[in-house]
Amino acid sequence: MEKLLQIQDLHINFRVEDKVFPVIQDVSFDINSSEILALVGESGCGKTVTSLAITKLLPIKIAEYVSGKIFLKNQNLLQISNKELKGIRGKFISYIFQDPFTSLNPLKKIKDQVTESYLIHISSNEMEAIERAKFLLNKVGITDLDDRLNAYPNQMSGGMLQRISIAAALMCSPSLLIADEPTSAIDVTIQSQLIDLLLRLKEESRMSILFISHDIGLVASFVDRIGVMYAGQIVEIGTVDEVIDSPKHPYTQALLESVPSDFDAQQKLKVIEGIVPAPNEYPKGCHFSTRCEKVMEKCILNKPKIFGISETHFSRCHLFG
Repeated sequence: MEKLLQIQDLHINFRVEDKVFPVIQDVSFDINSSEILALVGESGCGKTVTSLAITKLLPIKIAEYVSGKIFLKNQNLLQISNKELKGIRGKFISYIFQDPFTSLNPLKKIKDQVTESYLIHISSNEMEAIERAKFLLNKVGITDLDDRLNAYPNQMSGGMLQRISIAAALMCSPSLLIADEPTSAIDVTIQSQLIDLLLRLKEESRMSILFISHDIGLVASFVDRIGVMYAGQIVEIGTVDEVIDSPKHPYTQALLESVPSDFDAQQKLKVIEGIVPAPNEYPKGCHFSTRCEKVMEKCILNKPKIFGISETHFSRCHLFG
């Protein structure tokens, strides 16, 4: 299977005044063509930072790419110029952000925001861009197109704005769509509709999707593989069946035990005691050691490496080495 994106040994520091914080450590994963990979974990685990790092959208004054490689097919995105990166953002890699109320400009009409990437990357013909916008808005279920295109974001609901954000992200037919918690700000009914919409659009355009979520139960129903992040590291990655049916890392197990079951009304949900440590407080050994019920002495003293459980299933835990 062809690899569209490859992230290898990525390390990122944030530098604030005279202090350095190791935000991302030793992150590696691939996304294949026409595949959906989910990154899951609690808030503060590094999912959004990792996704923004792909096209170097992190704040340049504080983000330091210490080491690693990010390949889009055969091109290392960390070694190309800012001008070349601008040619990739929006055209080959597009983003849907968590809150459309903040990601869309309240002072600009919808038509100007939806057509912007197309006018930059594909054609300067405004009528052509508007026709493309209408085609995609219709696909995502937006009606009264002329009125919607001439409206401002504050005149629409959150669900409608998220659909518009999806249309805007697809204007240039990207190879990779990065969806950062795109359903968390909307109700469950609209959430289900948007996921169905993304799946349909993915099949029609054969694009890949990096789907970021805190909800491992949600993504298990529609993605191909799951990567579990904790405190700036990938702690487990594998197919949905491997991660959901046979989780190996204690953090993955704890996440799954905290998800309500559709079949057991009497289920007692597990609470993961403690909080995700801040980057300046990462433990010396395993980053999950301060919250893990299976912690051993070597977990406290030494950082575990990623171990292969199978050809596609990997876990960062001393239980396997």
